[in-house]
Amino acid sequence: MTRYIALLRGVNLGGYKMVSMADLRALIAKMGFTDVQTLLQSGNVVFSGPSKAPSVLESQIEKELEKRLELKVDIHIRTPQEWRAVIEANPFPAEAKKDPSHLLLTCYKSPLEASRVKAAQQAITGPERLHASGRHLYMTFPGGIGRSKAGVVVGKTLGAGTARNWNTVLKLAAML
Repeated sequence: MTRYIALLRGVNLGGYKMVSMADLRALIAKMGFTDVQTLLQSGNVVFSGPSKAPSVLESQIEKELEKRLELKVDIHIRTPQEWRAVIEANPFPAEAKKDPSHLLLTCYKSPLEASRVKAAQQAITGPERLHASGRHLYMTFPGGIGRSKAGVVVGKTLGAGTARNWNTVLKLAAML
């Protein structure tokens, strides 16, 4: 059995795409996965199952969520090895230690293009910094996330991903 992290994009935000974590756990368990746990209300699931390519699991779970819960969302699956590598590759260790709630990790389905990442960084007018590595983007928000326009700029430039703050990244790692 392999452990997996599933991150649902854009659920339970501002009253949109609402799903209870109990319903989410039940759906994942009905699909034959075991040791299903959720973290917070933002669509973080850790579970065990047969070894499969993450992209296959993403597609399967997305289809079941739409079919059974009428919820159309992107899901990003990571293995424990991938998650540990993401943590070890953090280019902002000082920020992770000092202000982990203002360091975001955004997961994408495909590797990010360097030219688009550079364009996103150049478009940011505030103190935010970013760094891309494969399918992951690390971004600091020293002035706070809520007032920053950088997240919108990055989303328009790089497309849709799903973000978690560093505290959540570490809690998910502990659940593995």
